[in-house]
Amino acid sequence: MRDEKAQRETRRAFAKYGGTVALGGLLAGCTGGDAESDPTGSDGDDPDSSGGQSDGSATEANDAGDESYSASISPTGEVTFESPPETVFTRLTHHADMAFALGRSDGLTAMHAPDYYDGLWNQFVERLPGVSLDWSGLYSSWKPDKEKLYELDSDVHLADPAWITQQDAWSREDVDEIAERVSPWFGNSLSDRHQEPTGEWADGYRYYGLWEQFELVAEAFRERERYEALAAVREELLATIESDLPPESERPTAIMVAAADIEEIYAYTLSNPGFLTSHTRPLGPRDAFEGSVESGTVVDFEAILEADPDVILYLGGFEPGTDMAGRRAAFEDDPVGSQVAAVRNDRVHPQGARYQGPILNLFQLEMTAKQLYPDAFGAWPRYEEGPYPEIPEAERLFDRQRVADVVNGDL
Repeated sequence: MRDEKAQRETRRAFAKYGGTVALGGLLAGCTGGDAESDPTGSDGDDPDSSGGQSDGSATEANDAGDESYSASISPTGEVTFESPPETVFTRLTHHADMAFALGRSDGLTAMHAPDYYDGLWNQFVERLPGVSLDWSGLYSSWKPDKEKLYELDSDVHLADPAWITQQDAWSREDVDEIAERVSPWFGNSLSDRHQEPTGEWADGYRYYGLWEQFELVAEAFRERERYEALAAVREELLATIESDLPPESERPTAIMVAAADIEEIYAYTLSNPGFLTSHTRPLGPRDAFEGSVESGTVVDFEAILEADPDVILYLGGFEPGTDMAGRRAAFEDDPVGSQVAAVRNDRVHPQGARYQGPILNLFQLEMTAKQLYPDAFGAWPRYEEGPYPEIPEAERLFDRQRVADVVNGDL
């Protein structure tokens, strides 16, 4: 099977590398521990780059009558597509959400922890009229198998080859082989928290904000109109937030945590560079840890009480299997945890996921604005279970129907 596929001379969305990279060295030349390998776990949208092989633009092919086109992203460089990809391999959920936003959700062939994230994302999709999402049963690609990628035969690998080669089973030669014989890589993940690329990937790796990368992905899929429509929704949302943000001195202190077991609580930062904080950084809460805790640090109730945050943001709180009432009770029933200001004032709120794409980012910006600043943006309902709360229309910070229309292709 592998040999047969490897010898194919054409494919529906065959792509080749050009410009700054050449075939045979197809791709331009960190640990993934911060990457929600356990699902319990503005985004540098200013062009915050460390160089790169290209400006991240999309161009038409020069040959008359040639319908091919090219798009570019770090670290792969320029890729030429003969037609827009339909089937899509992903590894992390920021890419899966981008494919969903661009109308390719049914074409996903793989993603990390598909059943977990299918349940989590559908808590939000429930509030998009007429939109459906089904990621259950997909190939789980946290540690992808090369032979499986041949079998999946995806039109594009929406994943970061610089991160794929962090896996023990993958070499640069393996990545090049898949790009040449199956389909290209077109994704960037080390922008999550500006991780340092290793080896040959370190030269010219560029960091993107979430929506900056989404624009490049949209170009690769020939979905510019969808991107622009969703970007307009986000710009309006950010403008609303910026116009009503209280002065910094009046903002609450906050922390973000995740815990599958309350005995082991992981803390995460709120404002460091990277798209993981694309829903908290624009809101500017004050870090209750005052920079003393790095993402992924295990903390206990004593450390949380010492920081004494006004608000606790609880990652994974929307996952259907998470007992938010029980998580709050664990704080309330503990002699130390019960003294924390956020616990005393009933301000322990659920969050979705840090590896968010554009759709989840819209919901999480709205949600977190209400959780941090109820006086400015309207009260956040006390959530314990079920889908994203039904916010009264007058209190919504973005138009659900408009987003649903874009996802469904009604432009």
